[in-house]
Amino acid sequence: MPFAATLLTLYPEMFPGPLGISLAGRALEDGRWSCTAVQMRDFAQDKHRTVDDTPAGGGAGMVLKADVLARAIDHARALQPDCPVLAMTPRGRPITQARIRALAAGPGVTILCGRFEGFDERIFAGRDVEEVAVGDIVLSGGEPAALMILDACIRLLPGVMGAVESGHEESFEQELLEYPQFTRPVEWEGRTIPEVLRSGDHAKIAAWRKQRAEEDTRLRRPDLWERHRGARDQSASGARQEKKDQAQ
Repeated sequence: MPFAATLLTLYPEMFPGPLGISLAGRALEDGRWSCTAVQMRDFAQDKHRTVDDTPAGGGAGMVLKADVLARAIDHARALQPDCPVLAMTPRGRPITQARIRALAAGPGVTILCGRFEGFDERIFAGRDVEEVAVGDIVLSGGEPAALMILDACIRLLPGVMGAVESGHEESFEQELLEYPQFTRPVEWEGRTIPEVLRSGDHAKIAAWRKQRAEEDTRLRRPDLWERHRGARDQSASGARQEKKDQAQ
């Protein structure tokens, strides 16, 4: 079965959007994934199709109503009962590449796109919804964030990327930033490609890339570096324990 993407949104015309071209677009044409955009206003029950109301306690803006959201989520779950439901919100847990890989390995995903001041908080207690953020930024709505999530998932689907290894040596795959890349010309404005990359020695090239990935991560993303160090130390500890158990 293809990877099924269901979007709960006030702007269904935004999908597939940029996902209709390039790698994702070809994969959509080939049937490797499907895209269904559902208008949340269809689940309002008044003649004005109202989906929002003023915040309890006062304040600026409007809030998406829990009852409308619940009916939309229930509809999506009936269509794709095995797909997790994600709500795009800056209050959510930051998405990781590991979570993206898990989503891409599953049957699909339903994404709830926020607008205005966000969601009535009761929806998260009333329905099994995972709150997700794409970064420490605030967007005008959840649709651009949903496109990011889907793009990250679709490129990992079997047959979408030409070279499978392309997905394994990129930033965040090993809790590291990717090593720097170069291409011809060899010299540009007095700057040359590092000699090791022109050596043809694959072992030296691999060692250089690993070193640069670690150095750049340590300097640019100390948070990633600490996670990488922790995972590396844990892996080394497990290997030592395995050797000890085998010796016994």
